[in-house]
Amino acid sequence: MSEAEYLTVQQALTAVLAGVAVLPAERVPLLDALGRVLAQDVVAQVSLPPFANSSMDGYALIAADLADASPDNPATLRVIGDVAAGAVLDVTVARGTAVRIMTGAPLPPGADAVVPVEDTNEAWRNRERPLPTQIQVNRSVQPGDYIRHPGEDIEAGHTILVKGHVLRPQEVGVLASLGVSEVEVIRRPRVAILATGDELLEIDQPLQPGKIRNSNGYTQAAQVLALGAEPIVLGIAGDTETAVRQKLQEGLDAQADLFISSAGVSVGAYDVVKAVLEQEGNVGFWRVRMRPGKPLAYGSYHGVPYLGLPGNPVSAMVSFERFARAAILKMSGKALLDRPTVQATVREEIHSDGRESYLRAVVTRSGSGYEATQTGDQGSHIMTSLVRANALLIVPEAVYTVVPGSQLTAWMLDWPEAIF
Repeated sequence: MSEAEYLTVQQALTAVLAGVAVLPAERVPLLDALGRVLAQDVVAQVSLPPFANSSMDGYALIAADLADASPDNPATLRVIGDVAAGAVLDVTVARGTAVRIMTGAPLPPGADAVVPVEDTNEAWRNRERPLPTQIQVNRSVQPGDYIRHPGEDIEAGHTILVKGHVLRPQEVGVLASLGVSEVEVIRRPRVAILATGDELLEIDQPLQPGKIRNSNGYTQAAQVLALGAEPIVLGIAGDTETAVRQKLQEGLDAQADLFISSAGVSVGAYDVVKAVLEQEGNVGFWRVRMRPGKPLAYGSYHGVPYLGLPGNPVSAMVSFERFARAAILKMSGKALLDRPTVQATVREEIHSDGRESYLRAVVTRSGSGYEATQTGDQGSHIMTSLVRANALLIVPEAVYTVVPGSQLTAWMLDWPEAIF
């Protein structure tokens, strides 16, 4: 296969996304819905606020009684009651009277305004705060002041959240306020993670000559978790077709929605993943004009989408970011599949081999824009260069040299304080 026959990154991504679909919906408890996508509209069954209430600690009264009130000419009102949040007071406010009221407490009948306690002569900082028999008010108010009106935020019968909306903490709060304890959301993707290679050891095993620990399996599982999906950790498969099939069957038994493996997709004598896919599934492609991450297999195994990542740890992680991330987000029902990007000015000369390259970099704020610096050695085995990075700097295909002062697109992995 010549270089010209390799797929572009965009062609590969299009193929991956064409092979996955949005998963079915499920009904879950409200907190389990955080970060997930609504599968149906939410219509408010009640209004918020459900009743008129005070937005301040103060006194509920009739605004007309304070028409001429000022610090030099305070209005004196008789206090006829005290109402706290959560309580209901069975009194009616008439001209010349007031009710002490706490924030969130229901507005008593007859009152049309609230005056903050700071604008009265009550010793409101006193911890005891005994109820006075009368109160002096040193300012005027208008009808409706410091009152939260019924339906001011949400009116019953209105659609509050639409299908496809991603639930953040603020949406969870709104749903809780509406008494919604369960919601219909898109099911979390179950992603089976497999690491292949005779050279791999589990992370709690002592190192042996020629062996390395299975970092890829943990990295990909963490990436899956970070997307709100459920990793199914299959562990390690040796470099035999039998071992790979056995692990993949475990994934099928666990009802995986997507397989992700690392290594075994190159052209080496022991790269067996592609062979297994060809025999019991299919392989859509296995070479992409991308750096790092040229060897990439995509297909299916017994009808389940399968993405085979390179074995080198940085290549595997970057390939996951470019392809697996988008696939998992689409399956989750998300509309935004890419990370946020900024245009960053590079501060050093960059050399590329003509493939679309994803360089580990640190992006910081510079005046009204951003600047980027590589994190050091860009070798596909140098994991610490990713640890130091907050972005992947993208060098477009067919670009071999980027001179200082040029601008490149940066995929933001994090948004540290230095960005703002």
